[in-house]
Amino acid sequence: MPRVIDPDERNRQVAEAAWRVLVRDGIPALSVRKVAAEAGLPPSSLRYTFPTQASLRIRAYDMVVERLADRVAAIAPGDDWARAVLLELLPLDESRRLEMEITVVLGTAAMTDDDLRPTHHRVHRIIRDLCERVVRVRGVAPEEIRVETQRLHALVDGLALHMIRQSEDENDENDEDTDWAARVVDAHLANLERAPSPQALRP
Repeated sequence: MPRVIDPDERNRQVAEAAWRVLVRDGIPALSVRKVAAEAGLPPSSLRYTFPTQASLRIRAYDMVVERLADRVAAIAPGDDWARAVLLELLPLDESRRLEMEITVVLGTAAMTDDDLRPTHHRVHRIIRDLCERVVRVRGVAPEEIRVETQRLHALVDGLALHMIRQSEDENDENDEDTDWAARVVDAHLANLERAPSPQALRP
């Protein structure tokens, strides 16, 4: 008797298979047939849920968001909440590294892909909103929240991108070391706490 696969579990398998195809072979190779083969499923089982390449790309991108949201929701409130959230945005392990690689691939594609662009904008807003929550938790003055949010967002994006490209430098002896990224985050958070507001600088 054939095993019945839960639709959510099947969609997860398909999205993960799409990730592997994207990272290994690039967007041009992303087809329903190839992803089905990667997932060990017949193509006919995918064509109703994922009838097009665009639907596969969108689902692969959506799963990045879902995994991040699940991890952030699991972080307990407290003094270390802001730091823990920012570290979840960085590719500090293989799982998060894969997510970041998918974000780069699909985010780049979204520049010319009308189907992907709304999902890409949603990812951007989610990261920005998390950065704003961190800034507010750290007690930044209201008039500085916008610029500090933008600065933190740029820092996190830059760190994440640098980390996935770091391994390209074969001469870097600390290629596998990610502690430096956590130290950068810690330094930035400390500066947020110390920085006086413009109001405090007035005579």
